[in-house]
Amino acid sequence: MPLPRRIEDLVGASAAVVFIVSVTAFGAALDGYAQARHPVALLGASGVPHALAFNLLGWVLPGLLAVMVALCLLLRLPVGSNWRARVAGQLLVLAGMAFAGMGLLPLDVEALDGPASQAHASAWMVWVLAFIAGTLMFASALWRRSTALGVLALACGAVAAVCAFGLQGVVPAPLAQRITFASWLAWLALALPVLRAAGNRS
Repeated sequence: MPLPRRIEDLVGASAAVVFIVSVTAFGAALDGYAQARHPVALLGASGVPHALAFNLLGWVLPGLLAVMVALCLLLRLPVGSNWRARVAGQLLVLAGMAFAGMGLLPLDVEALDGPASQAHASAWMVWVLAFIAGTLMFASALWRRSTALGVLALACGAVAAVCAFGLQGVVPAPLAQRITFASWLAWLALALPVLRAAGNRS
């Protein structure tokens, strides 16, 4: 059963706010941490002060809220939407689960090639690939039925793809990573309101 639409609109925005506040607050509290030089995952790494709190608030909670956004999108898809839209929604559910998984599989800064760090990196890769594939499939599936949502999906997916894989060596990795996160947060905050607005106009 779908959530009330006003609540739906708040779910994605809440995920974005929780993530941004967590990264900002825990980064400020960690001595020597610089947003421009250090990856976000360092805030939840094994042995870092308050790592458990960051993993729960910075990764797990936004990831679960992202799963809710994806499920709401699946429930709100226009009647007659093709299989690509359904698969795209399922990929976005997977992306939310993988994002939460980054908090359950924290980085180990003392063994970056160890099993724990590799598991965290795998969760990150599943998240970014599922997010990019999901949004780009949404763009192709819904372009004619909901042009605004298609444009949003294309923009967020394209930005994430370029920043995650195309800017290595061009800009600092922490900056590219944060732009990738920003594209995901923009999608979470805007997807349901844009879909609802398109429905109201139809």
